[in-house]
Parts: sequence; structure tokens; C-alpha cells
Amino acid sequence: MAIALASSKTGFDGNFSPIIYSKQAQIALRKAAVATAITNNSYFGEIANQGDVVRIQKEPDVTVNTLERKTAISVQDLDDSQFQLTIDQANYFAFKMDDIEDQFANVDFVSLAADRAAYKMADAMDADLLSYMSGYDSSGALITTVSGTAQHPTANNLNGEFLKANQLDATDMGQLGSADSASTAYATGDSIPLAARLPGATTLSTDVVSPLTVIARMARVMDVANVDSRGRWLVVDPVFMEILKDEDSRLLNSDYGGSGLQNGLAVNSLHGFRVYVSNNLPAAGTGAGTSGSLAQSTNYGVILGGQEDAVASAEQISKVENYRDPDSFADIVRGMHLYGRKILRPEALVSAIYNAA
Repeated sequence: MAIALASSKTGFDGNFSPIIYSKQAQIALRKAAVATAITNNSYFGEIANQGDVVRIQKEPDVTVNTLERKTAISVQDLDDSQFQLTIDQANYFAFKMDDIEDQFANVDFVSLAADRAAYKMADAMDADLLSYMSGYDSSGALITTVSGTAQHPTANNLNGEFLKANQLDATDMGQLGSADSASTAYATGDSIPLAARLPGATTLSTDVVSPLTVIARMARVMDVANVDSRGRWLVVDPVFMEILKDEDSRLLNSDYGGSGLQNGLAVNSLHGFRVYVSNNLPAAGTGAGTSGSLAQSTNYGVILGGQEDAVASAEQISKVENYRDPDSFADIVRGMHLYGRKILRPEALVSAIYNAA
């Protein structure tokens, strides 16, 4: 039901023009959150306070020996070490509603604000998880710090908790030619120049790489590391997805014949990956849409692939409360969101940096 209030101004036809206050609110557009769909979140609900620790038992490694007749067997002591997922990330919101505003509001403004706050906290967690899992911060710089203990025996092979060999760039694409007209070789940190093989084309220039080739290379890295093929996922940004859609591929034509983007999921299976689209992936400089020179080391996007058991996450909104503001006639509503994340299997994560060539 709408409330009509008389205006002191007359309309073009000389009659009073009423002002209509709708009880329907315009909801802002929202990004799809994908992180909880691609991490192992079996530990939701096991936490209550910031700083709590979730201990996750590691699968013990068992040695298989050759059995020789009349020789005593060796008995192995199993390693019972654990992963430690610490709830060390926290966000909050706080707002107040004036009594007079509340009295005359034509919509439930507090509920609208609380709903928006819940979305914003989930969005912040999504961006943080994708950054953490990719090994790049929100500005596209390599993350070199470690959250807890790195789950890999050789620290020199890591950027933070991410395996260096699994952070793909132009040097990992052997089919690429030179980085520029002067026949300069690509250097570590140069992004992969990406272009689609357009319909009707039988080959692709050696100056660029097909998005399907990048995805296949990411799958190969995981295959070599014996990563389970079940539960594999890939998160790409809208620029990569656009180039991917331009590919001349019957596989893609059938994949994109579905109902379209739903909760970030764009393709159910491509080279063994469920493909999600997200605007929360890290990007450097002006991002993946920056074209120009083939060797881009400051402007690029990041895509991320993995397996559902590679990362554990746990979250809980531990407190939502309201109380009277002692200094005004208003109610204050505030909430806190606690969560943690831990890379359990770095070999099951692979990223790639690219730019639209």
C-alpha cells in the first residue's frame, strides 16, 4: 500500500500532484560470492570466538616396503600431525536508526540495512579468500607472508603458502614467440597475452595464447601433482570469460546452451573444471582488459583453479545485537563476522596471470 501526501505545488493540468512514497525499496546490485562453494567448509559452526583454533587431522603417509622371505618387517610410526585453522579474520558493521526516522519510515529500513550489511561482509570474505588462495593480494602483488605454518616441506618453493611453480605466467607457455618486436624473451612476471581462436580460424598467432590452452595447462599442473580430478573448480573474471566465449569450440557451444550464470557458476565442466565467474579476483594496475604491448608485467588479471579439498574455511557471525544510543534517541545495530582460512594442499591450487592481447 502506498501513502499519498498532498503537495503545495500544482501540476501541469492545474491539479494537485501527490507525492507517492513506495513501500518497495530498490535493492542494489550484488556480486556473486563463490569462495564458500570452492572451499572445504565442513568446519562451519565449530567456532565461537575470534582466535579459536580448528585442528584438522592430516592423512598419515604410509610407507610400502618390499617383503622379503625370512626377513623381519619394519613397523612404521604414523605421523599424527594436524593442520591448524585459526579464526583470525574479523569484520563488523554498526549503524543507528533515529526514532523519528523509524516512526515515519515507509519501509523497514533497519531490516534493509542489516541485509545489506550481511551481504557486504560476505563479499569482503569472498574477496579475501580468493586473494589468499591465488597467492596474490588485491592489487596483484605476490603474497609472501604465511598464515600459520606453510603446508609444504620446502619453504624455498613457496610464495607465502602458494607453490611458486603453480603461479603460471607467460614463461610457462612454451608456444609463445617473442615478448615484443625486438625479439625479447618473456620474463618471469609477464602476464600471458590471451586471445580467442575466432570461428573459422584453424590456427592462432604465436604472439598469443588461447584461453582453452591456459585452462588445459592448469589442469596438467594438477594432474602431474596427482590432484584428484573430482571436485576441481576454476574461477575467472568477466574479461577471461568473454574471450573464452569467443572460442570456436563445439564443447563451449554446448556448455553455453544452458540457463546462464547462476551464483557465479558459468560452466559445469570444462577440461574437468566447474567454471565460476567472479569480480572479486585480484588484479594488477588497470587489470586484465589492458591491451597493448604483449609483455604486460604491471597490468593483468588473475585466474585461479583448484580442488575442493585444497583450502579449508570456517565462518560464523558470532554476534548481532542492538542497543539504545545513550547520546540520542536512536537504536544502534551492530554485528561481527568471524572467519578463518587455511591452505591444506598447495599442490592442488594453480593460478595464472593474463592480459587481453
